[in-house]
Amino acid sequence: MIRQLPRWAWIGGGLLALAAGCINAVGYLCFRHQPVTHLTGTSTELGIAVAQGDFKEMLHWGLTLVSFLVGAMVSGFIVEQRTLQLGRRYGVVLTLESLLLFAATPLIHDAKDLGLYLATAACGLQNAMVSTYSGAALRTTHVSGIFTDLGIYLGQRLRGVNVDMLRIHICVLVASHFIIGAMLGALGYAYMQERVLLVPAVLTGVVGVGYAIYRHFFLPRSVQ
Repeated sequence: MIRQLPRWAWIGGGLLALAAGCINAVGYLCFRHQPVTHLTGTSTELGIAVAQGDFKEMLHWGLTLVSFLVGAMVSGFIVEQRTLQLGRRYGVVLTLESLLLFAATPLIHDAKDLGLYLATAACGLQNAMVSTYSGAALRTTHVSGIFTDLGIYLGQRLRGVNVDMLRIHICVLVASHFIIGAMLGALGYAYMQERVLLVPAVLTGVVGVGYAIYRHFFLPRSVQ
């Protein structure tokens, strides 16, 4: 029997990866030209700043790391569990992410670092919301691990090893939607500048509130 990703998880994962791609494109195109949805480049910049003795840059990159960490901590406190399952408090996390993005937009537009910290915290919230679905990594704000997993699964398939196709489908879902989101974010930036962040802000807000309503009124108490 071939396992399938539930429709709600397929749609939700794709939308969140799309939003993350858009957010990261804005981070690269705005005044600081930095990633905000993951910390690999940020950690490298911090190391460079330390090596150069640049305290101002050390403070900036350090605060960026802390912002993502705090967002992940808040998400872990709210959701509690690492595996994806309908009924958990994802609506609260997504609504908080939306509010952070709304607050970040005018600040980034005015070239304020605080806006980047808020956007980074929003991505920490989103990325920590779930870690796995059925044994496959489900990270929606960065794709290094996704492409690594995809390469492993495809390599195993070439060796004749039986690989669960669901895991490949999850990797393709996240990677493709992240790239599409980055493309749409770049196109939107050409017309709206940093205000294109309002698109993922609205998207996560609508999904978060919609999920919260569904969870409260339509799901049995036993799965809430």
